[in-house]
Amino acid sequence: MNRLSVTKRAQVVNALVEGISIRATCRLTGVCKDATLKLVRDLGAACVAHHNAAVRWVHSRRVQCDEAWAFCYAKAKNVPEEKKAQGAGNVWTWVGIDADSKLIISYLCGGRDAKWACKFMEDLASRV
Repeated sequence: MNRLSVTKRAQVVNALVEGISIRATCRLTGVCKDATLKLVRDLGAACVAHHNAAVRWVHSRRVQCDEAWAFCYAKAKNVPEEKKAQGAGNVWTWVGIDADSKLIISYLCGGRDAKWACKFMEDLASRV
């Protein structure tokens, strides 16, 4: 199985972090789109694992919590019935940030109701 070199992976990640689109990153680095997307998925999973392991027992005087709205595929009112089962529609990102250090203590993507709010707060409470 072919593997990207560490140097090539770093080039791809640097381009994406700078805000360059997936297609432009592929053109600039010479890495195909499938390999770029796989690298992004793998990097995301590694970041989640690191955050879950490292961000524990945070000593914080103040935590700021907020949520941000976005949509996946289309806004909820415009989503076709066949796409609703796949998770299309409104998405809320819940974030808990240490007010002094600006460390993101907890985050969650989901709905905006009491069930999701409780799930977010339980995760946040387990980290401080």
